[in-house]
Amino acid sequence: MKLLKIALLQIKPCGTLKANLKKGIKYCEAAKEKGADIALFPEMWSNGYNIYNRPISDWTAEAISADSNFVNEFGNLAKALNMAICITLLEQYENSPRNTCILFDRFGSKKLTYAKVHTCDFDIERNLTAGADFCVTTLDTECGNVKVGAMICYDREFPESARILMLKGAELILTPNACPMEINRLSQLRTRAYENMLAIATCNYPDTVPDCNGGSNVFDGVAYLPGLPNSRDTCILQADGREGIYIAELNLNQLREYRKHEVHGNAYRHPQKYQILTDTSIDEPFIRSDYRK
Repeated sequence: MKLLKIALLQIKPCGTLKANLKKGIKYCEAAKEKGADIALFPEMWSNGYNIYNRPISDWTAEAISADSNFVNEFGNLAKALNMAICITLLEQYENSPRNTCILFDRFGSKKLTYAKVHTCDFDIERNLTAGADFCVTTLDTECGNVKVGAMICYDREFPESARILMLKGAELILTPNACPMEINRLSQLRTRAYENMLAIATCNYPDTVPDCNGGSNVFDGVAYLPGLPNSRDTCILQADGREGIYIAELNLNQLREYRKHEVHGNAYRHPQKYQILTDTSIDEPFIRSDYRK
């Protein structure tokens, strides 16, 4: 099996849906020219995550259907390029929009639709509808099948997100992002990959976008290799702040072999002792009193 090539499209939005579509297509085509098997966009590409310092009614009006022309154009493009594409959008949904990513396989089929579960309810995202579940799909690539799940930005802050995806079989988690990639957030991603023995690919906006700094990254989750006296760095790619396409090469065979004999992930869990994690009757202790259930 050859290496799975993941293209992180660390690009700046243009200000309109039409322009973002045009630019997104251009960069997907360029990613394919670089040999990519999967192209990943940053968070909410359809409107460039432009929801701050604006009237709520203005940005919620920019929500688009999951079956819109914008989305379907990327499905058609995935088929034309023979490359999976994970497109992101502010999705029109019932009473309030969702922060969504949709994964098309290389045949143009919609394989996964995921809405951000952990919306940032401490801020403007409280006006979004949170997703209901985490999902995993089998993605057919030229490297063979790979089990792929998704989480979006703030989902990273909750270990349950990646843990559930691992339990559902994920080998790779695609993570659209729109915030500064600083040491603590990078440490969270590194930890999620390490503790679940899976790869995490995160695509951020470049440093020309407010409150973003690039730093798109991939952690392969393989901490130990035969013949190495110590652990290895699981970061196989970290971009700088500049706009561009960043390609990571993921060794799936290495990851799968590692998962067969290492001690993390689902190997030695004691789930019967974790009931408190889903006990919603517990109100204390909380660091903040204004939390939302």
